Amino acid sequence: MEEMSELKRQVEESHNARDEHDTQKGKYMTFKSKNEYFGLGIQYVNEIIQLQAITAIPETEDYIKGLINLRGKVIPVVDVRLRFKQSPFEYNDRTCIIVINIRSMMVGLIVEQIAEVVEIKEENILPPPTFGRGDIKNKYVYGIGKVGDSVKLLLDPDKLLNDEDLTVVEQASEINNDEE
Repeated sequence: MEEMSELKRQVEESHNARDEHDTQKGKYMTFKSKNEYFGLGIQYVNEIIQLQAITAIPETEDYIKGLINLRGKVIPVVDVRLRFKQSPFEYNDRTCIIVINIRSMMVGLIVEQIAEVVEIKEENILPPPTFGRGDIKNKYVYGIGKVGDSVKLLLDPDKLLNDEDLTVVEQASEINNDEE
């Protein structure tokens, strides 16, 4: 939990410096999914919260876990591992939700474990390899960041939900907000 507090502090510091765009340039919130590490541009990250009660939305894709109430705002939650067609995992005390902005809409991403905030210079970002036709991960990955001896798969948050998914969750969110 102390790690999560430190990461929250780093995200808040980055957001406090939003006026200075350069402070966010090249910074990524990294997290683990299965055996791989992914990164999201820090400018997309609103906050990191602990896993909380999720209200399921009927007849949606399995990776759309449902909705949460975050301080009075209803936001959809997506299980990243299921979105990448990886095997499901049992949520535990390291599981958390990264709240991000996708197309001016807040969305929660359930991740196994937050890793760290890293800085990756543009010259250390390579284009993703093209394997076969339509590799699932590649449609969400816009680059591969070299960090020391490891690599982070850098995600394009706009591609995590397709237009149909966004429509479903927006409608469900509006219905729940109207009921309150």
